[in-house]
Amino acid sequence: MVDGAAAVREGEALDGERLAHWLRSRIPAAPGKLSISQFPLGHSNLTYLVAVGPTEYVLRRPPFGNAVRTAHDMSREFRMLSALAPVFPEAPEPLIYCDDASILGAPFYLMERRRGVILRQRLPTGVTVTPALAGRLSGAVVSVMARLHGVDHRAIGLEQFGRPTGYVARQVRGWSERYAAAATDAVPEMENVASWLAARLPPDSIATIIHNDLKFDNLLLDPGDIGCIVAVLDWEMATVGDPLMDLGSALAYWIQADDPPELRAAAMGPTDLPGMWSRVQLAAEYARQTGRPLGDLAFYYTFGLFKVAVIIQQIFARYARGATTDPRFAEMDRLVVVLARHAARVAERGTL
Repeated sequence: MVDGAAAVREGEALDGERLAHWLRSRIPAAPGKLSISQFPLGHSNLTYLVAVGPTEYVLRRPPFGNAVRTAHDMSREFRMLSALAPVFPEAPEPLIYCDDASILGAPFYLMERRRGVILRQRLPTGVTVTPALAGRLSGAVVSVMARLHGVDHRAIGLEQFGRPTGYVARQVRGWSERYAAAATDAVPEMENVASWLAARLPPDSIATIIHNDLKFDNLLLDPGDIGCIVAVLDWEMATVGDPLMDLGSALAYWIQADDPPELRAAAMGPTDLPGMWSRVQLAAEYARQTGRPLGDLAFYYTFGLFKVAVIIQQIFARYARGATTDPRFAEMDRLVVVLARHAARVAERGTL
């Protein structure tokens, strides 16, 4: 039931000898033989389990064949976690950062390993989510987001992290440019949604720490009570910016039971199970816990859908252009179309 590592995927092997030598130079007392396995289901930054004798570390490095350098800044991720871990219990503690690309071909860092359950579209063996548990999980997701947005980034040394002024406009422009760079086949809805977003920009809001990729497969749950979140993973897109953009991204991943069949088929988590809250309920509870007005929620949700579609298009483009042979990526272009069409429908009606 606990999420575990498996054999390293073809084409994503690490140089164990170089890593062992580097690790011994940083942790001389680390005994035992080094072994490397890989957490198999991530789609962006690569995550490995590195065991040195009885001691386990999690290693994060950029994907092989990556062409979007700003999206995989290991030093930025390490800095965010270093500041956040002491005050936000769900942030894993980062341990060592390496900027020497000669070791593993790219910068990387090691962090503590935490054990827990991850819920994806197909539930782990032995896990049953009752309607009551689904409600608790929904509330836990809102609570962890609200508490993250309540952390004082200035007090923990992140005052200069990110550029909150003009954040929304830069995000719309930047993700539109990323889509243009990664486009393979024409998807007219993506172009239309990009134009709609650019024409409907809300004013700048309060700035908080935002995760930017909050979804069930980035949440580690307590094996003894999977209604409790013990860690939030994958901080590569975290920054200081508009918290409603974070909410919109989370809602984009939240497929619900009354969504169109093609959208439900694309669900990345069990958010459409009986008892799971609706997107409207999630947003209302977020507003209650934070006291923050939701503003033009249709804009933030549409942007979230657009951003997720761009992320998936970037992954598919790496496959289509031969930078990776991972068979999981072969048909991701279909998901881009599904998300783009749903985003266009939301933009047209102007509500969730």
